[in-house]
Amino acid sequence: MMQQASVWPSPAKLNLFLYITGRRDNGYHDLQTLFQFVDYGDSLTITPNDAGQVTLSPDIDGVNVEDNLVYRAAMAIKAKTGCELGAHIHIDKVLPMGGGLGGGSSNAATTLIALNYLWNTQLSVDELAEMGLALGADVPVFVRGTTAFAEGVGEKLQPAHAPEKWYLVAKPDVSIPTAKIFGHENLTRNTPKRTLNELLAEKYENDCEKIVRELFPEVDKAISWLLEYAPSRLTGTGACVFAEFENEEAARSTFNQLPDWLTGFVARGVNTSPLLTTLESQKR
Repeated sequence: MMQQASVWPSPAKLNLFLYITGRRDNGYHDLQTLFQFVDYGDSLTITPNDAGQVTLSPDIDGVNVEDNLVYRAAMAIKAKTGCELGAHIHIDKVLPMGGGLGGGSSNAATTLIALNYLWNTQLSVDELAEMGLALGADVPVFVRGTTAFAEGVGEKLQPAHAPEKWYLVAKPDVSIPTAKIFGHENLTRNTPKRTLNELLAEKYENDCEKIVRELFPEVDKAISWLLEYAPSRLTGTGACVFAEFENEEAARSTFNQLPDWLTGFVARGVNTSPLLTTLESQKR
């Protein structure tokens, strides 16, 4: 087989809104959220081979290869299809870990989509999404590759359409354990359920933001700074926050004023994932 390397995008996502509508007996939360991709993220350079082995680079401190979501995604395809091919996957990370941008889930989804194509294993999108769900709750939305409204515990997805605005995404120097936020006694858990059309017509908010701002002063400070320039809020349970702009020039002008205690990037929201676009171009 050809052993030519190809580069596949692994984009970030934002939760444009996030509402918690209930808590189940098993501790999981019912929610309503809107996922949108941005045209910025990690990239995976994949070189297929006949050797049958899956190898990764670079090494990640403290993470065994067998525990890496990219490796697990590749092995899941091999286990399901009996594929005897291999690949070397080089991961270029630019997204912060633990930032609420879905970097790990996106890496897993990119691996599933790319290897399904490169290995010609011919799994359907539904099959890939099901495999992705076993790897992480957010993986299916990255596999399907379109802006999506999620309900239940995040597993019920329906395609949606949101304005493709420009965003300044910023990360304070703090790591936020998701479990700490969802387990907090004062977290709002009774936001009324609404239809997607109702939610799209209202001001977007995040039910986790109040608790996160109380527990992590760095996040509170970041949002307060961004609010001086544009509507801003938390994505997921953080730690990343984002401000929305109507055009790139305004976003970059604010980015150029970013204080040194924040890191970040400017990107555009897109309703079709760059991963999907790349897959289509590979097929031509």
